[in-house]
Amino acid sequence: MKNIIEKSLKNSISYQEYRDLVYSLLAENKSTGPEQSEELTNYSLLNATRMKRLDKTIKISDETKNEIQQITAPQTWLLITEGWCGDAAQNLPVINKMADLNANIHLKLVLRDENLELIDLFLTNGGRAIPKLIALDKDHNVINTWGPRPTVATEMVADYKAKHGALDAKFKEDLQVWYNKDKGQSTQEDFIQLLKKN
Repeated sequence: MKNIIEKSLKNSISYQEYRDLVYSLLAENKSTGPEQSEELTNYSLLNATRMKRLDKTIKISDETKNEIQQITAPQTWLLITEGWCGDAAQNLPVINKMADLNANIHLKLVLRDENLELIDLFLTNGGRAIPKLIALDKDHNVINTWGPRPTVATEMVADYKAKHGALDAKFKEDLQVWYNKDKGQSTQEDFIQLLKKN
């Protein structure tokens, strides 16, 4: 496991480099990942717009700030993502703003489909769900994981799947509406719980 984590960290990029990568690919009508389609490019475009807005508007609560500022030991937050992923677009700006609050937190991003060995160590219900955050200590041991979405949204997904068998376009729209209303608060609450466990 450690070798795979180390290898992924060598391939990692900063949040800003990730944002720039998504935009440069969109300029070529592409999305991240080996699979290319008009649909994935359209998702990436929508997500880039979403992230730009969230980068400007996301507010971090005082409670979250207090918890994050109490971290005294260096940590790396290794985040697995892709430009076409709607859940990633909603959560990455929040996670980036939280990481920015403490110099001990180093946020590093990797693309899922270029790091399959890594995502396969951190599957969600057997699937390669993203975004997935792996919190590592200074020796790159896993402290905690989070993802692919806030607890509240995870419950919404599970309830909908139980009733309807699968997620459809209507649910995906409803989930984005929920994210817009939530404004990153549920993600922050999840992280407060994670940090209290450390």
